[in-house]
Amino acid sequence: MKSSSFLRKQSFMLFALVGIVNTAFGYAVFSVLSLSGLPAQAALAISFVIGVAWNFMTHARIVFDTKGFRKLPFYLLAYVMVYGFNAFSLEALLIAGLHPIVAQGLLVLPAAVLAFILVSRALTDRFPWQSEV
Repeated sequence: MKSSSFLRKQSFMLFALVGIVNTAFGYAVFSVLSLSGLPAQAALAISFVIGVAWNFMTHARIVFDTKGFRKLPFYLLAYVMVYGFNAFSLEALLIAGLHPIVAQGLLVLPAAVLAFILVSRALTDRFPWQSEV
């Protein structure tokens, strides 16, 4: 039988791999929208809406083996919090004079770490550092 520590590490690694694909997808959508002339905040909002739908499917099914849509409201709440962090931080970096694509690129990793913590809680009813009960 595999230890719970091993399973948590395995889950984190799978989340990280799926997260790379999800992040690339979301960043690509943001970049295309931004380069097409949309303001950075509008591009961020649209890329988050598209990204959350994509991410729920990959996280729930591939990483956490969650079936159905019962956890979707909690997942959405987690991403609203990630969005708030991202939008506030993006605005601060834009005010500091960074280009929108560079600014969002700097925020990818911190937003991904926050997303892992909140998505783990939303889809498993526990934080990643907590043991299964």
